[in-house]
Amino acid sequence: MEIDKAIGESDDKRLKTKYNNAIFVIRRALSLYSIEEVAFSFNGGKDSTVLLHLLRAGYFLHKKELTCSNGGISNFPVRTIYFESPSAFTEINSFTYDAAQTYDLQLDIIRQDFKSGLEALLKANPIRAIFLGVRIGDPTAVGQEQFSPSSPGWPPFMRVNPILDWSYRDVWAFLLTCKVKYCSLYDQGYTSIGSIHDTVPNALLSVNDTTSSSKEKLFKPAYLLSDGRLERAGRVKKNASLKNDADSDSHKHEVLLASVIAVGDEILSGTVEDQLGLCLCKKLTSVGWSVQQTSVIRNDIDSVSEEVDRQRSICDMVFIYGGVGPLHSDVTLAGVAKAFGVRLAPDEEFEEYLRHLISEQCTGDRNEMAQLPEGITELLHHEKLSVPLIKCRNVIVLAATNTEELEKEWECLTELTKLGGSTSLMELYASSRRLMTSLTDVEVAEPLTKLGLEFPDIYIGCYRKSRQGPIIICLKGKDNARIDSGVQALCKRFKEGVFVDMK
Repeated sequence: MEIDKAIGESDDKRLKTKYNNAIFVIRRALSLYSIEEVAFSFNGGKDSTVLLHLLRAGYFLHKKELTCSNGGISNFPVRTIYFESPSAFTEINSFTYDAAQTYDLQLDIIRQDFKSGLEALLKANPIRAIFLGVRIGDPTAVGQEQFSPSSPGWPPFMRVNPILDWSYRDVWAFLLTCKVKYCSLYDQGYTSIGSIHDTVPNALLSVNDTTSSSKEKLFKPAYLLSDGRLERAGRVKKNASLKNDADSDSHKHEVLLASVIAVGDEILSGTVEDQLGLCLCKKLTSVGWSVQQTSVIRNDIDSVSEEVDRQRSICDMVFIYGGVGPLHSDVTLAGVAKAFGVRLAPDEEFEEYLRHLISEQCTGDRNEMAQLPEGITELLHHEKLSVPLIKCRNVIVLAATNTEELEKEWECLTELTKLGGSTSLMELYASSRRLMTSLTDVEVAEPLTKLGLEFPDIYIGCYRKSRQGPIIICLKGKDNARIDSGVQALCKRFKEGVFVDMK
């Protein structure tokens, strides 16, 4: 069979892995359901074209195993359904009909909306499973697995998604390696095709041809798009990017609350000293945030999930670090996903970054490092970072393992999210003074309590650097005059010279 032969002769290890896994899914479905119980939804697009040829190869291998025959496919008996739409490109329609004739497809043309058409089709035929060319990143892919029952309210059938984890690069690697025909629009700069109302050529493939007298814009073919993350740049899309949860009008005049979570058994056992928590608290305070809590959680998905869920509901932003990576103990992202009630799914955009960073080490079918909480993740890009920061709604996942790396991530994070854009806490504590005294705790306790009642707008804090050392009293407030008045009121309660002003 020409498809299986072409993949077998290819040097692309990643493509072979993707192909073999997709074929496994197809053969599994053909084992679970009879040929009369399966159907293939074909729409003429690149993903659907890939699936067409995978199904041909999968059916050939399935039939070969059953009959022990090496003969070719004389026909392709899987029922193929095509939802014809008046808003479809004529090129899509032409390609679909040509493919049906070339590969002897049993094409059922449906001229209804998808749901109504499916209801009629399933009522008239014993179909129990439908092969779909859905990939992670598609709007309909959220929550789907390779075998997923149809959604509530839809006619019952099994959705079979053999290429769910394929990337844009994988799709084109397959089409070009197998040298199969695809819709001509892809050679005209279209990279993702919807309807005639919401699809234009991808501007990133535009050719600046100064020698041509034609006013018509020229575009390179879709397979030359170097960054698969921008596949849908030619689609008219709604603004689906997550807003910065900490940068809204409702927060401009109130103190923003943050919490810091460290994940690591080594910290809890005392094997590693946590420097990042201290550094992060200082940085958050310096840009006007009030840190409500720091916590250290063991490397356990449920522990991470419970703490993230608790903190995200009471704080404007949660910062979590540790437990990020491909090791068995790296459970932070899985814990964050569980806290939001979503699954981990391959993220094509993030995988592209990893592929450029670690190249051949990032070729597997299940690249654990590229799996992110599905549907809630925003990648924060910065030219100084080799991989983007991960933001899941109001949870920031930091990859830093030392203070030097944290400094770099923090610098980029403040630029990207404007964490310092709300200065309410800084305005609240714009002025401060520190007093040092050798008085005992008992001697200063009551006067400080009364001072707090007299000056409710001043924050009063105390600490010692050692049990036998002096007490350091911090007074913070909006203006110097109030701070000075507070200091004078405190000093009047004691003998002169008891307090040393540290400023």
